[in-house]
This record gives sequence, structure tokens and C-alpha cells, in this order.
Amino acid sequence: MKVSARLMRLTLMATTSVGVGLLFAGAARAHCDTLNGPVVMAAKQALEQGDLTPVLKWIQKEYEPEVRAAFEETIRVRAQGKEAKELADRYFFETVVRLHRAGEGAPYTGLKPAGTAWGPAIEAGEKALASGDVEPAVRLLTEAAAAGIRERFAQVWQKKQHAEESVEAGREFVHAYVEFMHYLERLHATATGAGASHDTPSEAYGDSRHPHQEAFKE
Repeated sequence: MKVSARLMRLTLMATTSVGVGLLFAGAARAHCDTLNGPVVMAAKQALEQGDLTPVLKWIQKEYEPEVRAAFEETIRVRAQGKEAKELADRYFFETVVRLHRAGEGAPYTGLKPAGTAWGPAIEAGEKALASGDVEPAVRLLTEAAAAGIRERFAQVWQKKQHAEESVEAGREFVHAYVEFMHYLERLHATATGAGASHDTPSEAYGDSRHPHQEAFKE
């Protein structure tokens, strides 16, 4: 089948969007960019129904015109045959996920295969929403947070006992002290809603220095 100019344009746009995202990609984990994630599933539903509504809740209002244009273009291209349908659908999925990520202030790094591990926290959250029971998620995160606090406290407490023995020992104590305090700050900021979104770096996630840290720089 001869590929139309429109189809070639869609393919180029999708490829370019991934390349730009990779340049600015961080280490953040996400599940909205997997082919079996909630955003792509909504996009599939929209294409099957010929109705964009299921997708719009995942997109901030400012990006709605771009999503509508991509949807209309995809519907037109899909009619050209199987190959065109597959490429057009992929382009639409990429567009929807990219704009969803933009709304989170996060980079877009391409679609991930279905079955990509989401990590225990997200999986617990999805199971909670599917079952209506949040307690397993509460236990998972509470136990992980408690273990992290105890581990860091044990380290700083041990080093505190020797902090006055030498300058080097004092610095080791301060390093452990700052790590302990930052960990508590991050947990509290997240628990109270003072932190950032799940993908956006912020002061609450370690970009700022602890008020005591500057005083102990080498």
C-alpha cells in the first residue's frame, strides 16, 4: 500500500516527540506511558467509539485543542488500511500520553510495552482502585516508610556516638544527619500534600538544601 503524505507526517511527528522527550528525560517512574496503562486504554476506547470523551479527563484543558486535532487526523488516516491504522493509532497514543505527561510537568520518553513493571506502589494503588480496599496499599507504604526511617536513624545514631573523635568522623555524622532529616522532610511533605506531583522534581524531593546543610559543607 502506498503510504500517504498524511501518514508519513504522523509518523515523523510521533518519532520527533519521543526524541525530544529523551533529551530531557529524568529517572521518574510512571505507568501512564505503558501500552496497557490507563491513558492508552482510554485512547483505545475513544478510537473504538469514535468519541474523544474518554481521553479528555486525562488531558489538561490547555492541551485539548491539540488532542482534538490529533484525534480527527487519526480517524481520517485509519480509513486507509491496516498499516495506516496501526501507525495512526500509535501516533494518537503517543500524542495523548505526551500531553498527559506535559500536564504533570514530566518529560515524555516514548510508549513502554504492555506488561512493563509499574513498581509496587503504583500496582498497590491500582489494586486498591479495582477492589475498593486501600488497606494493603496503606500497609505497603507504611512499612516501607518505617523501615526507611529506622535504617537512617540507626546510621546517624551510630555515627553520632563518634562524631567528636575526629573531623572526619564528624563529617560522617553530618552526612548521615542530613540524609536522615531530608528523608523525614520528604516523607512528611508527601504525606501532607506539600510535595510535588509523582514525576515533578521540587524542593520537597531534595532539590533544596536542608537548613543545616550549608553550615557543614567541606
